[in-house]
Amino acid sequence: MIVVGAGFSGLACALALDAAGVEVSVLEARDRVGGRTLSRPLPGGGWLDLGAQWIGPTQDRMYALVAAYGLETFPSPARGASTLRLAGRSAAGEPAGLTGLLGRLDALADGLDPAAPWRADGAAEWDRTTLGGWLAATVPDPVTARYAGRLLAGGLLAASPDEVSLLQLLFYLRSGGGTGSLLGMAGGAQQDRIVGGPAALAERMAAALPSGSVRLAAPVDAIVQDACGVRVRAGDEAHRADAAVVALAPALAGRIRYDPPLPALRDGLTQRMPMGSAFKVHALYPEPFWGADGRSGVATTDTGPLTETVDNSLPGLAGGVLTAFSYGAQARALRRLSAGQRRDALCDALAALFGPAAARPDDLVEYDWSADPWTRGCFCGILPPGSWCDYGPQLRPPVGRLHWAGTETATRWSGYLEGAVTAGERAAAEVLAGL
Repeated sequence: MIVVGAGFSGLACALALDAAGVEVSVLEARDRVGGRTLSRPLPGGGWLDLGAQWIGPTQDRMYALVAAYGLETFPSPARGASTLRLAGRSAAGEPAGLTGLLGRLDALADGLDPAAPWRADGAAEWDRTTLGGWLAATVPDPVTARYAGRLLAGGLLAASPDEVSLLQLLFYLRSGGGTGSLLGMAGGAQQDRIVGGPAALAERMAAALPSGSVRLAAPVDAIVQDACGVRVRAGDEAHRADAAVVALAPALAGRIRYDPPLPALRDGLTQRMPMGSAFKVHALYPEPFWGADGRSGVATTDTGPLTETVDNSLPGLAGGVLTAFSYGAQARALRRLSAGQRRDALCDALAALFGPAAARPDDLVEYDWSADPWTRGCFCGILPPGSWCDYGPQLRPPVGRLHWAGTETATRWSGYLEGAVTAGERAAAEVLAGL
C-alpha cells in the first residue's frame, strides 16, 4: 500500500495499515515528516511551534497518541485578563451583542450533519451567502460585525469574511463543537500544547513504522491506476501497490497527474478548495512583561494587521513569547511588504495592544506557509461561496483504487490535528475493507 504524504493524516493511515499487517510505503515531498507542523529550537532551550500547535478537550485520538508515544502536554497560559481593542481604542467587555450572535450561529450549526452539510434545509442559501454579507445583514452594530467576521473567518478559517460562505463556517462550527470549543483556551481547542511540539510526535509516529517505510524528498507527480493496482511516480522512481491513499490537502492533491483522469467533479473540487491565508509570527522578549500588568497575553482586535495574539511562553524557561496572527486580506498585505516594513508594521500593531515594551522584541520569528511549495497555505483548505453543495460530496468517496485523507476530509475536528488523524484512520479502514 502507498500513502502519499507524511503529515499526521498520512502517518496515522500508515500506522493503522501496518498494524493490520499491510506492507506500506509513505512518500513525502518534504525532507521531514509532520506536514503542517514545524518546530524551531530556541538557543536558550525550548522551541517555537511555527505551524499547528494546540490540542484540546474531545480531541481524543491526539491525546491518545501523545500518551502512546511517551510525550506529555502542558496547559496554555491562562492567567490574567485578555486585551480587547475596538475601532482603534481599548475596550472593556465584549462587543455589543456578540454572545447572542455566537449563540445564533451555534444553533444553526447544530442542525447540520457534518458528514453531509449540503443536505441541511438552508444549505443552498447558506452556501451562496458570504459570512461578511450575512453579518452585515444580521448584526446592527458594524463594529461587532467587523470584529466577529475577523474572529470567525480569520481565527477559524484563515480567511476574510467575504471569502467564506456561511455554510462553510457552520460546518466548521459543527465539526469542532461550536464557538465555545473552537475559540476557547482553557476548556477549548487551544487548551494544551505538546512538550517538544507536535513535530516531535510526528517523528515518533514515523519511527514506529518499519525501517525504510517512509521516503523523504519524494514528491509524487503522477499516479496511474488500472485493474491490477496503482503505479505511483515520484521523480525517477516508480512504486507499485494494490491501492494508494492521498493524504494531502485537495489543492495539492490536484497538482498530481492522474491516469485515468479524475472524474470531473472530483477534479473540480481540487480547483475550488484553496488553502487559507494565515500569517503567524512569534515576538520574543526578555520576559513576559504583560503578566506584570495582570494581562494574559491573549488579545483580539477588529482593526489593523493583527487579529489576535496569545502567550506562547514556555513554563520553566526565561523569556516571554507573544504569538500573533494575521489572516486573509491582512495577511496578504503583510506579505507584500519588505521584511523591514513588515517588522515595523508588526511591532506597531503589538505596541497598540500591549504598550511600548511590545515594540522592542529581541526577535521576530515568522514562517510563511503560503510560500512553502508543499503546503501553500494554512490552516487548511476551504470551499468558497457557492461550492459546498456541488463539490463537497466529492471530499471523501474513493476514486477506483485511490482513497483520500487529510484533515479537510474529516467530519469531526476538520482543520485540526485531530481531524487529520481520524481522516487517516478512516482512509485506512476503507482500504482494509476493500482488501
